[in-house]
Amino acid sequence: MKVKSGKWKVVVLICVGIAFLFPFSISYPAYGQSKQQLEKDKAKVEQELKQLNKDLAKAKKNSKSGQQQLNILEKKISQRTRLINTINGELNLLGIQMAQTKDSIVLMRTQVDSLKAEYAHVVRVLYGERGNLDRLVLLLDTRSYNYAYLRTKYFRDYSRYRRRQAAYIKQKEEQLNEAGIQLARQQQETTSLLAQQQRQKDQLAQERRSQQQTLKQSKQQEKNLQAQINKKEKQKRQLQQQIQKIINEEIAKANKANKSSGGSSSSAGVDVALSNDFASNKGRLPWPCFYTKVLREYGRYTHSSGGQNMNNGIDLQCKNGTAVQSVFSGTVTRVFTTPNGTKGIIVRHGDYMTVYANMGSVAVSEGAKVSTKQNLGTVYTNPDGTAEFSFQLWKGTSSQNPRSWLR
Repeated sequence: MKVKSGKWKVVVLICVGIAFLFPFSISYPAYGQSKQQLEKDKAKVEQELKQLNKDLAKAKKNSKSGQQQLNILEKKISQRTRLINTINGELNLLGIQMAQTKDSIVLMRTQVDSLKAEYAHVVRVLYGERGNLDRLVLLLDTRSYNYAYLRTKYFRDYSRYRRRQAAYIKQKEEQLNEAGIQLARQQQETTSLLAQQQRQKDQLAQERRSQQQTLKQSKQQEKNLQAQINKKEKQKRQLQQQIQKIINEEIAKANKANKSSGGSSSSAGVDVALSNDFASNKGRLPWPCFYTKVLREYGRYTHSSGGQNMNNGIDLQCKNGTAVQSVFSGTVTRVFTTPNGTKGIIVRHGDYMTVYANMGSVAVSEGAKVSTKQNLGTVYTNPDGTAEFSFQLWKGTSSQNPRSWLR
């Protein structure tokens, strides 16, 4: 009976062992497409940041482009934040993958341990029953041919089982090792992404500081510019008042001269003729200088601080060292210094007077006779390299729009 008990124990163990040979596989979620999209988005943002860096470098070369720098920095901050969010998306996705990988490793380890334990148990039982495992005895000790056939089949299945069991355990251990390598790779990728994220956060903090500094500088530049504009407008008002005063003085001087001569002197006749000649050339007078841009036309205007000024002439932007010429023949009645320290000239043409202001050099003196297009001097060049010239035309105490007189 011992032999029979051992025989049936072996048969049962073989059947149980064969039953343990079930299909086994670990599936991983398919995140490839999402990860590829994240990588694509990240590459696009990084390219946009490169272009913004180039734009910012160009803007910094221009000291007057504070607002442009601010706009570019705001775009950079927005794109940098977007890049950090993309990296966070990659980290979250990688975290899910790592969790799945760890769960798979635990499951595979449990099943491999179970397979090994079962295999070891079968081996131990077979070793204990080795004295009862004479194949010939087991085959002959049967009640019929069918039992002998079944036992032969069990022996064949048992041999196949042992080979397959050993190969299957090896396969599962290889899968387990591969999962471990994959986990290590994911951990390394996580470390790299975290480093990228920290660098981007540092860059973002630096860009925010730069934005605050640029905003501060921009406000200071705006304040300085406004102060310069206010100073310039004040000087312009003073210049208008100064010219008006000089015009009044010249008219009073002319009236006094006419009274002293009784209004019948030859000089009075020349003034009338010159006046008529000047008036007949309305719309045909040459421009006093070559200019690149009209900065302000004749008339009342509102400046940036909200106040209003009257421009009694026309303001022109010129190139450095531009020559100034008389628009008509006449007499230089006044050479004066303007409120901003530049020079000015008044030329009398009978009842009419032309004013040439903001000059750097003067080539004529008071009392000199000048002809049409004669050189009077040059335009003053500002410290920033710009050159502005102001031209006015008066009839008596009334200013005229130069546009209607110049051709």
